Parts: sequence; C-alpha cells; structure tokens
Amino acid sequence: MSDTTVTLHIEGPNSEDEVTLPAEMLELMRESDESDAEIVGDLALFSCAQRIHATVHHAEGGDTEEYRAIEEETMELFEERFGASYGELTGHQH
Repeated sequence: MSDTTVTLHIEGPNSEDEVTLPAEMLELMRESDESDAEIVGDLALFSCAQRIHATVHHAEGGDTEEYRAIEEETMELFEERFGASYGELTGHQH
C-alpha cells in the first residue's frame, strides 16, 4: 500500500484483523480532533446498527424475538455513543 493509507488493527477476544483505508477519506470524515480509531469505531457501530435494523425491519424472517433483542441492545449502544437515536441520525424511523 502507498503511504497515503492508514492501517488500523482490530483486536477481539479470540482473533484480530486489520483494515487499511485511504488517509484522505479519514480526513474527510474527521470531526474536530477525532482519532482515526474513533472514526473507524463510529463506522463499525453505524454499520452494525444499519445491518441489524435491516434484518429486523426489511428482511424476510428477520423479525424474530432474538433479532429484536439484538437490535434493541445495538440501538442503546448507538445512542450512548452518538447522543442521538438511529432514527434521528438517519431519518429512518419505524
């Protein structure tokens, strides 16, 4: 990769991964003094919230008690991190 990219390392309980992104993209997304890791953390949680929302509300067979519980917890974590609900930030409410 060129020196215009940033590689971030992701560690989980039993595995690890890394993601390489264009440095310019991170700069475009940066709000005040956010770190690269904070930007990617925001993106990860936003993506997970979007995915579980789509599963529960828009996928055939996704509206199960288990998935609704996962969505509820994800949306609580979303609101804690962003200070607003998923619906408020996306304009997509049910």
